[in-house]
Amino acid sequence: MIHRHRRVAVAALSVLALAAAACGGSKDETDATVSPGESVVATACTPADTPVITLAAYSNPYVAYGKITSNFANDWKEAHDGQSLIWQLSFGGSTTQATNIVNGFQADIYASSLAPDVELVEDAGLITHDWQHDTDQSIVQSGAVAFAVRPGNPKHIENWDDLAQPGVQILTPDPAQSGGARWNIVAAYGAAMRGEVPGYEADNPADAERLLEGIFKNVTVLDKSANDSLKNFEAGNGDVAITYDYQLATSIAAGVDEELVMPPSTVSIRTPAVVVEKVAEDHCVKEIADAFVQYLHTPDAQEVFYSSAYTRPIDPKKSAEATDSLPAVKDLFTTDDLGGWDTLTDDTVFGPQGAFTLAFQAAQG
Repeated sequence: MIHRHRRVAVAALSVLALAAAACGGSKDETDATVSPGESVVATACTPADTPVITLAAYSNPYVAYGKITSNFANDWKEAHDGQSLIWQLSFGGSTTQATNIVNGFQADIYASSLAPDVELVEDAGLITHDWQHDTDQSIVQSGAVAFAVRPGNPKHIENWDDLAQPGVQILTPDPAQSGGARWNIVAAYGAAMRGEVPGYEADNPADAERLLEGIFKNVTVLDKSANDSLKNFEAGNGDVAITYDYQLATSIAAGVDEELVMPPSTVSIRTPAVVVEKVAEDHCVKEIADAFVQYLHTPDAQEVFYSSAYTRPIDPKKSAEATDSLPAVKDLFTTDDLGGWDTLTDDTVFGPQGAFTLAFQAAQG
């Protein structure tokens, strides 16, 4: 028997199919006369018996996307006279994935860790629609930055200032490759700026920079992705890993011997997923890609994210509340509370004179 939400999803896919143009794996060109002596070439997709769709995603939610793509394929097959879909899935650091797409990796859908990485693909002309005005602003997952510590928390890590103490070995990904790394940096910066870190004055960029410098003096490894960073920690390296709370909850549920510490103040992680139109159109799978991205916002898909990736509700008002696997957050702020990603990227944090840019230079000596 089909679950109620599944029936709704199948019905929605049927409606999309009726509205969509043909899609598939090749293109036919036909002349269309528009006026005497004038003609244009119209391009149409020839339907493929078994369309291939490529999803490029950031490293963490590989289990969830494996299940969601399978469920979507089953629903699509039911709604489209038995048509099967073939999914090709790629996982890696969010920024690396964006760079790969810009450089020619043929992803029809991009599930990013953060908005600036989507903008890299958009700026390359591969995403052509106003994705930030799509459903839920294209956000499909939510979480918070937290700390993974050893059992019993022997280093007594409770807040961001504890990470700047001498002798603490920290793992966090490389911000040049990983969106998760930039979430971690923004979380520490924002907590300091909001006056929630002992010893660091509120609304004082110099103090926020000082905190970041202290933290990055203790960073021992910059892995290429958040997933690699946590696996490195689980292999026995470091005293603490800064990571997605839901990634850590996934590991704990799998029986890994570590603990989650939620700092009093941290940033709300909000991860978008979008269709890469130029690629999807070239592959003649845009209608399928559109339907899949819409499917990510359905109760069926959200339940998979919740149960398999341990994410928080997308609704910002609910995101700070405790879930079955994650603690509540005292002060959960968003990037908008700090001026938005453009300000953080170009000026206050990652700009040429930004807090992290200067802190990292100082930490490297």
